[in-house]
Amino acid sequence: MLGKIFGVLCLISLIFAIFTGNIEALGSAVLDGAASAVQVLLSLCGMMCLWCGMMQVLSQAGLIRRLAKLLSPLLRIFFPTAYRTGEGIEEISANISANLLGIGNAATPFALRAMEQMQKHNPIPEKADPEQITLAVLNTASVSLIPANLLALRRAAGSENPYAVMIPVWVVSLLCAGMSLLLTSLPRWFDRILHKRNDRENSHG
Repeated sequence: MLGKIFGVLCLISLIFAIFTGNIEALGSAVLDGAASAVQVLLSLCGMMCLWCGMMQVLSQAGLIRRLAKLLSPLLRIFFPTAYRTGEGIEEISANISANLLGIGNAATPFALRAMEQMQKHNPIPEKADPEQITLAVLNTASVSLIPANLLALRRAAGSENPYAVMIPVWVVSLLCAGMSLLLTSLPRWFDRILHKRNDRENSHG
């Protein structure tokens, strides 16, 4: 679908360039854009290699496990099954850590491993359970303390102050993560309340 949309946009741009006499400017823009894309890609690759390596070192050093203990009050609330079984809780902690550093590409492998671990305790394997849904949503709308990818892109684009977006990023990412956790957890909490109420009524009946 995205390929079709991109193709239509390219065709529209070509048609307008022909009719407005800007075909040479279009060709120059394409070449300049391709060169800029390669430069941005190389700068991002360097940062991604650095942070992915750092996350692997932290994981092997046991620091991710310690982080899981620090995050245990929150993880116990939003991922009770994973916390109780110990399956996937370390990967969830690593995923949250990578997202806090703003390196979503490094966070994705940890999220996939966590999904595989949580799938072992999924009562309906054909569907994602609530905790898997919570992790997927949180991985998309995560809190970023250090938006490394964004800072790298701003530096590559020649920004004089790439760190000017830090406070807006903190505010927006915190609001998005909070709302995502609230919306994905409310159905589970309501379900528990209803189950407790039904059990109480059955015991009195």
